[in-house]
Amino acid sequence: MATAPAPANLPLFYKDLTPLSSVDHADFHARPLDNAEFLVGQHAVPLTSDEFVSACRFFPIIFSAGENPVPLALMGLNEGINTFVDDNGKLLNPVYVPAYIRRYPFLLAKLQPNTDELSLCFDPTSGAIGKFDEGDALFVDGQPSDQVKAVLEFCKNFEEAGQRTGMFMEELKKADLLMDGEVAIQQEGNDKPYIYRGFQMVDENKLRELRGDVLRKLMQNGILGLIFAHLFSLQLMREVFAEQVRSGKMPLVTEAPAA
Repeated sequence: MATAPAPANLPLFYKDLTPLSSVDHADFHARPLDNAEFLVGQHAVPLTSDEFVSACRFFPIIFSAGENPVPLALMGLNEGINTFVDDNGKLLNPVYVPAYIRRYPFLLAKLQPNTDELSLCFDPTSGAIGKFDEGDALFVDGQPSDQVKAVLEFCKNFEEAGQRTGMFMEELKKADLLMDGEVAIQQEGNDKPYIYRGFQMVDENKLRELRGDVLRKLMQNGILGLIFAHLFSLQLMREVFAEQVRSGKMPLVTEAPAA
């Protein structure tokens, strides 16, 4: 089941959030993580529409189930399984890393419900930020360092990409192009195919039947290319399945778990 990874209080990966402060974190440093343990067991990661072309060569791109679907990079066909990292969270092969992952442990968050202002925050449990001797200083003479400025710019770009993704999804729904997805994968030596359900995908039949003016609009605003990137990427489900078989991470059932 591909569910939109959005816990009730905190986004996926984040265990805690602290606003970055030039007072409280004046002597803090940011250091790179040796691995991404937060990725172990995460089978799907949010993806922006800006990333479809880069991501479609490595991951199946699907849409979560429900009334407000979001694009997801599928890293495993079952919850708790990620075929792209080892048990320590290290990438097994060079792949495109979604911006949602690269943003961690930072993000822009609304601290006051009555304002639209976003503040740069971080997850203090990540192990990447603290009073370290090594790493990049977050503040220099009480002012944000170049590192923080770069992070802030990245997070702003990510938020803007998220807005474009929202508009992309609205266009898909407006054109009534989404359908419940199902992929059947026949494993050698097994009588019954493995059935993966619980996600949404673009309905190719409806895409072919679109009126000319609607199709022209989708082509002019770049959405048609993103749709094709999504559709082409679905063939990678079989590669993800094969990797689960090779690594012995197959479930005991032949269908993806339902909600």
